[in-house]
Amino acid sequence: MRMSVIGCGYLGAVHAAAMASIGHDVIGIDVDAGKVAALADGVAPFFEPQLEELLQEGVASGRLRFSTETADAAGAAVHFLAVGTPQVAGGHAADLRFVDAAVDALLPHLRAGDVVAGKSTVPVGTAARLTPRIAQTGAALVWNPEFLREGWAVHDTIMPDRLVVGIPQTSAGEEAAALLRDAYAPAIEAGAPFLVTDLATAELVKGAANAFLATKISFINAMAEIAEAAGADVTLLADALGHDTRIGRRYLGSGIGFGGGCLPKDIRAFAARAEELGRGEAVGFLREVDGINLRRRDRAVQLVVDALGGLVFGRRVAVLGAAFKPFSDDIRDSPALDVAVRLRGLGADVVVTDPAALENAAAAHPQLGYAPHRDDALRDADAVVIVTEWDQYRRELTPQHAGSLVAGRVIVDGRNCLDAAAWRAAGWQYHGMGRR
Repeated sequence: MRMSVIGCGYLGAVHAAAMASIGHDVIGIDVDAGKVAALADGVAPFFEPQLEELLQEGVASGRLRFSTETADAAGAAVHFLAVGTPQVAGGHAADLRFVDAAVDALLPHLRAGDVVAGKSTVPVGTAARLTPRIAQTGAALVWNPEFLREGWAVHDTIMPDRLVVGIPQTSAGEEAAALLRDAYAPAIEAGAPFLVTDLATAELVKGAANAFLATKISFINAMAEIAEAAGADVTLLADALGHDTRIGRRYLGSGIGFGGGCLPKDIRAFAARAEELGRGEAVGFLREVDGINLRRRDRAVQLVVDALGGLVFGRRVAVLGAAFKPFSDDIRDSPALDVAVRLRGLGADVVVTDPAALENAAAAHPQLGYAPHRDDALRDADAVVIVTEWDQYRRELTPQHAGSLVAGRVIVDGRNCLDAAAWRAAGWQYHGMGRR
């Protein structure tokens, strides 16, 4: 099938490469000429496992091309909209300028029978607003939200846990659903559920999923606050809760909270849209979810201050991690970098290390110190903070090895990913999040 992907940021680049890898003829369109040139050379503009290999294979096969000209998308059977929807400046709502611009650019090149499939995360009602404009061309608009996890995006595109397609209740909508069923045939044959809904429900699915996930993470972090006050251990609490099949253990890991370019802004936009619909009270709890999440960063900084006797000025602090999560170089709203910046603001000599995100971090926060290698960051540190749970820190770093490098055996485990007993037995002053 010939298809286009409009917008080649994180979502679009992964989608284009993954669709080409299963045999489709794909052209990616983006206004950023530098990004297009890199992608056309098979170079990923960001870190994502397996992506660069898929890009190189797709470009070499001729099934994957990139362009800055929307006209080059003409003739595709399906056009995926994958542009960003950032938070508006000075507010919580989603900024839909890029979605509208992509539709404006695409309209002259649509034919009767074409399908425009929105993948961007948008407020409910966006598809209804765009439908009349697209319908005038004879094309049909459907909404096909993405559910990618950074670090697992290639897998989640090729082998998704579900496919959701929102369609208009017309014969054109039914035909569009059939076309997308063909586009995703390998995943469906492998067992991925293919769910057809109305447009509004499809738009709500992504926002609701992120709201639920954020709530679960903030719930266990709220319990961490209670556990600290009561002298309990939140990790043992989470283990006990997780045995209840109605709750489950996944995403009950307490720590410094969530970040990234999606979850924080998506829950804020979800709540903002609920306000516009006159149902803000239904998701009022999301404001507290957001607040709990931000408080965990404060708590991590306070643990470092307390561990160093209340004085961090001039003390060397090794911060292990800069990306908001492992297997990514994404520093957008990164709790890890936020903690590092706050410690630097208190006068600490902060040295940050990360396997993938140092270049992005240094560009955004040049006031921090950086070390490309973990051991260089640890050397002569008065305190160590783990803020991104890369395997290099949680699995491969032993307390004995770390102890041979640091000046002071003080560690703050911002992700509760270490064996506290083992570190304490090796002579470390260990501090977890919500742990005794």
